[in-house]
Amino acid sequence: MARVIATCPVCGNPLTITELSCKSCGTVIRGNFELDEFFRLSVDQLNFLRVFIKHRGNLSEVQKELGISYPTARARLEDIIRTLGYEVEEEETKEDVLEILDRLDKGEISVEKAIEEIRRLKG
Repeated sequence: MARVIATCPVCGNPLTITELSCKSCGTVIRGNFELDEFFRLSVDQLNFLRVFIKHRGNLSEVQKELGISYPTARARLEDIIRTLGYEVEEEETKEDVLEILDRLDKGEISVEKAIEEIRRLKG
């Protein structure tokens, strides 16, 4: 089944669903049904979100499964948060640095890798 598109391919404005139907009994419901904010997410963002939920929000596990760095995982999550219409607070950068330092302390990454990830966070 094709994925529902949320924006008009002609003008770019939001689309509204006007009909729902049951394949089993043929019932048809007509009206104006709006799509929620999750329809704004791309296929890649939805896949990331599935992995994120699977690992109960543990970004270290998400990064391992997806084969990406922790800062990349964090950036993708922040992109999803913005796409859903929420603001990303700057305090999260401090949390990212602490997470990197924790991984360094546990021996999960080298000093060089920690420096690289912190520099990437700082922009």
